[in-house]
Amino acid sequence: MSEENQQNNEGKDQPAAADVSFEESLAQLEAIVAEMESSSTDLDTMVKSFEKGLALVKRCSDKLAAVERKVEELTRNADGMLATAPFDENS
Repeated sequence: MSEENQQNNEGKDQPAAADVSFEESLAQLEAIVAEMESSSTDLDTMVKSFEKGLALVKRCSDKLAAVERKVEELTRNADGMLATAPFDENS
């Protein structure tokens, strides 16, 4: 298969970006980094890998931000009732 056909077929069987877990995105990013560090591929392939890596970094960052907004800490208020409060990473 030619390199162009191989590149055109990449991603067709992969799930949509929204369906990929944080862990899968991170694993893909780590694989790209390892490939870029150990490979002597041509410049065009390196640029495409870099661009895919940037997209994965954004996806991971967005997922972490969304989780951070959801994390809440259960606390008791003055009346002794349970309440939720934003997670304070300094406590």
